[in-house]
Amino acid sequence: MPEPIPELLIPVWPAPAAVHAVISTRVGGVSLPPFDSLNLADHVGDDPAAVAENRKRLEVVARLPATPIWLNQVHGTRVLDCAGSVTSREADASVTSQPGQVCVVMTADCLPVLFCNRAGSRVAAVHAGWRGLADGVIEAALAGFEGPADQLLAWLGPAIGPDAFEVGPEVRERFLQDDPQAASAFHPGRPGHWLADIYRLARLRLERAGVGFIGGGDYCTVTDIKRFFSYRRDGVTGRMASLIWIE
Repeated sequence: MPEPIPELLIPVWPAPAAVHAVISTRVGGVSLPPFDSLNLADHVGDDPAAVAENRKRLEVVARLPATPIWLNQVHGTRVLDCAGSVTSREADASVTSQPGQVCVVMTADCLPVLFCNRAGSRVAAVHAGWRGLADGVIEAALAGFEGPADQLLAWLGPAIGPDAFEVGPEVRERFLQDDPQAASAFHPGRPGHWLADIYRLARLRLERAGVGFIGGGDYCTVTDIKRFFSYRRDGVTGRMASLIWIE
């Protein structure tokens, strides 16, 4: 029986030819339930040997030029410049202008956002849960690019969908404090709760910053059980990876 091959998503966006990006699914690895099967996280309780094998398979199938610079994500706003001196990997975004360096974030409901400039000389990967999004992780990543924002491209990867992301009123109020237009991303759910559209919340911030192209945002990690891990759905589960690099 042939070994499973990782199934990858490729962003559909007008990125320069030198920029490459892929997003893993849960399909094509060796991890056993509840991490089945392409879990790429080493902090969720999975067998370390299985995680190592999954990462190895991802590198081969995605034709990565180097081992990704894996982060210790903490739902914050720190952006790691991979081309500099890496003293700590505690960050929720990474950016580089160095060809061959692979920026990566892991998610299982939170929103991954990939960035590049039209010149193809700088890329970034961002982990945007609702806390990081509200605190400005997208804006922090954008600050790592030079030049006008209309020369930047953003792609929104697989995240919890607008019909599955139930939050309390405090989450809605947190976003409305920064931008009254954020009200359009919330709809009433069960009593005392709201359904939040994290894609809409991210787009509002990207549009306000003047980002020239915004794509993606067509997935739901909770309802697409076969393709995606979901912490909200399963609790104990694996993580997907969103990766970007310059050739």
